[in-house]
Amino acid sequence: QVQLVESGGGLVQAGGSLRLSCAASGRTFSRYEMGWFRQAPGKDREFVAAISWTGSTTYYADSVEGRFTISRDNAKNTVYLQMNSLKPEDAAVYYCASDRNIYVAGRECTYWGQGTQVTVSS
Repeated sequence: QVQLVESGGGLVQAGGSLRLSCAASGRTFSRYEMGWFRQAPGKDREFVAAISWTGSTTYYADSVEGRFTISRDNAKNTVYLQMNSLKPEDAAVYYCASDRNIYVAGRECTYWGQGTQVTVSS
């Protein structure tokens, strides 16, 4: 099994930046894609970004393209989400996720973290 623990959330002003981290453990982690989803109150959980197990391929939602960057450090079993130029609509609980193919799995990813709150003030 895989365990995921997010950190780095908090309060930031619009236009500011935050860096989220997801510490992972588990025997099969290195072969799984890693990614981030987010969920705002009253809304469905939505895809944000994903990265292949080698780190060679990344995917982004149109809403964050050019502002967010996903990366991973397999030596540390950690995936990161650098969030720049944050907007109030980015406010949500951000969840780390892992699956063989996150694009296919979507909201049915095999492994999930508990989430970390990101609040963006106007």
